[in-house]
Amino acid sequence: MNCEKFVLEQTLILKATVKNGIAINALSGGVDSSVLTVLAHRALGKQLKTILVDNAIMREGEPERVIRTFAQMRIPVERIDARKLFLKALEGITDPEEKRNAITQTFYKDVFGKAVKQTGATYLLHGTILTDIEETVAGIKRQHNILSQLGINPQKAYGYKVLEPLATLRKNGVREIGKYLGLPPFIVNRIPFPGPALAARIVGEVTPQRIDTLRAATAIVEKELAHTGAFQYFAVLLEDRATGIRNNKREFGQIIVVRCIDSIDARKATVRELDWKILRRLAKRITAIPGVNRCVYDLTPKPPATVEYI
Repeated sequence: MNCEKFVLEQTLILKATVKNGIAINALSGGVDSSVLTVLAHRALGKQLKTILVDNAIMREGEPERVIRTFAQMRIPVERIDARKLFLKALEGITDPEEKRNAITQTFYKDVFGKAVKQTGATYLLHGTILTDIEETVAGIKRQHNILSQLGINPQKAYGYKVLEPLATLRKNGVREIGKYLGLPPFIVNRIPFPGPALAARIVGEVTPQRIDTLRAATAIVEKELAHTGAFQYFAVLLEDRATGIRNNKREFGQIIVVRCIDSIDARKATVRELDWKILRRLAKRITAIPGVNRCVYDLTPKPPATVEYI
């Protein structure tokens, strides 16, 4: 892959398309959105308005950490507090596709609709990559950042046009561009994180209490497995419960699944064979979370499973 050629081409496209207008993009701190932000900032400078949407389903301390990191790169990021909005939109929903649609509508219609009006932006920049498009179009799993590929006209539906500079790349290609652009290694090599954030890893209804439980489990898994070099590792909170014992009393507690996979571009994935010492330590720490009394390890490759649970 010729990174220099790719960056130059996308820079020229962004300049020619946006012209003297304003573009806006959302930064989550993941690889795709981070690479897009730096690429677009270099192309558009002050014409780019970058926002971070605090949607209540991010990892522990993530909004503050992301804003601080990009401030060090001299890229200003505005934080939008939309936590109540997203929690209200997700209330009572258990179906995976309905959950993703609720996030999509809240994200694009409510949050971005307001931000576009305030900034005067006419373009929204997306960190969409090729795998997102393929899985959505194939009907496997709708990605929240897919619009035109599903026949949704963002100009008509939400009032702005969408640009997707990374849409021809897969995850490994995005990482190459990130290295070329000089992003810090901890961003370039960061494990993938879904657009719907922790909501993609909660089977069943998303509530503040369930988010807190999964957020705690996520922090444990990411710390314990960071040394593995695996493509992706994370925790999932199931809807089912299991009988357990806590303080010599019966507890009908929650179940956390740990997933750790190896892959190149997320189209296929194999399960990492973790050492028993690591698995036992994960189980011990995770079952110490209040209300959680089971920890299981997912042994399913992709296919037949997808990487995420919803």
